[in-house]
Amino acid sequence: MPIATYDLVALDCPDPATLSTFYADVLGGEVERSDDDWWVLSAPGGHRIAFQRVEGHRPPEWPNAGHNSQQLHLDFEVPDLDRAEEQVLALGAKVLDADDRQRSFRVYADPAGHPFCLCRE
Repeated sequence: MPIATYDLVALDCPDPATLSTFYADVLGGEVERSDDDWWVLSAPGGHRIAFQRVEGHRPPEWPNAGHNSQQLHLDFEVPDLDRAEEQVLALGAKVLDADDRQRSFRVYADPAGHPFCLCRE
């Protein structure tokens, strides 16, 4: 049985409005704004891409994986954050930001160091 269900891919960027419009023009779909820092494209086929404002964002230096390489992270919805945390840690994940237990998400790194979030359904 899977631990989580796929929710979305989140792209860090300096201007979520502009980037979400770009991808909506490329893929189609509808863009929804949660606030100035978080926009979500619901693309045809049920896929979602979020665009998250990051102050001082620097684009990745592809293909340089050794410096400034984060391009995106994955979000996974789970029914129980504590249980899902136990399971992903058992699989080799590492905690990056999970101190605030009241928050609706927690941040981890996969075994290769890529960040992902577990988000409360």
